Amino acid sequence: MENGYRPIVGTTGLTDQQEAELKQLAKEKGIGGLIAPNFGMSAVLLMKFAREAAKYFPDVEIIEMHHEDKKDAPSGTALATAKLIAEVREPHQTAADTTESLPGARGGDYQGIKLHAVRLPGYVAHEQVLFGGKGEALTIRQDSFDRSSFMSGVKVALEKAADLNQLYVGLENIL
Repeated sequence: MENGYRPIVGTTGLTDQQEAELKQLAKEKGIGGLIAPNFGMSAVLLMKFAREAAKYFPDVEIIEMHHEDKKDAPSGTALATAKLIAEVREPHQTAADTTESLPGARGGDYQGIKLHAVRLPGYVAHEQVLFGGKGEALTIRQDSFDRSSFMSGVKVALEKAADLNQLYVGLENIL
């Protein structure tokens, strides 16, 4: 951005503060761009659908599964999903406290949303969002079986980059 380039970034691990600083720099430079936790269209749509479902199902947990070499847990996509859900979810008391006979068994916690990370050989990138309600449940799931699945989102980002007038975080924001 310092040199006038419109960034398209496909990485995770930036803090909210770092994202805010980059958005401010883009604003100062008058440059648009994109930081995307995931370029897979199925993952992006999962996040959009989960955000919508959370308005009606406040009880939710996220399970993400990745290859054994993935370093961050939870994944940036799972964390981005939790953030989108938290934006629209009514303040909510989740299930009563449980006793963990093995610490961490209930997963990580983002504003009352439990996140579970699996790292195993044979997986690429998979996420499911489980919603529970009285007498019913909703599961939204996406599976990336090959890294080539991310190229459709990269293509969208490249096609739209020239028209962006600010730095967006999340491909879903430019669809």
